[in-house]
Amino acid sequence: MATMTKSPTKTLLSAAELYKQPDHGGRTELVKGELTPMSPAGTQHGKIALRLGAIVWNYVEAHGLGEVYAAETGFTIEEDPDTVRAPDVSFVARSRIPPEGEPPGFWAIAPDLVAEVLSPFDVASKVQQKITEYLQAGVRLVWLVDPETQTVTVYKSLAEAHILLRENVLTGEDVLPGFSLLLTKLFRQ
Repeated sequence: MATMTKSPTKTLLSAAELYKQPDHGGRTELVKGELTPMSPAGTQHGKIALRLGAIVWNYVEAHGLGEVYAAETGFTIEEDPDTVRAPDVSFVARSRIPPEGEPPGFWAIAPDLVAEVLSPFDVASKVQQKITEYLQAGVRLVWLVDPETQTVTVYKSLAEAHILLRENVLTGEDVLPGFSLLLTKLFRQ
C-alpha cells in the first residue's frame, strides 16, 4: 500500500508583514507572497539609476507634477497574494497623491512611471515578468534601461513597445508632459 506524502504548505507573506520584518541583510521584493532576493546594484547600474532619477526628479520638481521615488521604495502592485516591487525610479502624479500624503509602509498603488535598469545578470523572463506586472497593475509608462546596449525600451502596454538608441530622445509622453532626455546624457561616461 502506497503512502501519500503531503508537500509542505508555503507560508505566504503579506506586504504589511514584509514591511515589519527586521533588516535581514539584503534587498528583497515580494512576488505573489514569496520573498525574492535581489543583489545590490553594481556601480554602472547605480550610476545610471541615480542619474535618471535625478533628471526626472529635477523635471518633476520644476513643474510641480508629483513625487519621484528611489530604488528602495516598495509599491504593492498586486494583492492576495501580495506583490511588492521596488523599481529603480518611480513617479506618482500629484493628482493621485492624497492630501495627507503617502501612507506609511508600502503604498498600494501602481506608479504612473517606472524605470528599471538592467544588470548584467538579469534573466530575461524575470524582467519580462516585472514589466508585465507593472503594466497589468496600471503603470502607464515603463522605461527599461539597458546600460550594455545603451538603449531604452519604452512600454506603454504589452502590445506597444519601442526601442530608443543612444542618439535618440526619451520623452515622458503624456505621463511627464514636456519631459525629454537625449540618451547620450544618460549613457555618458
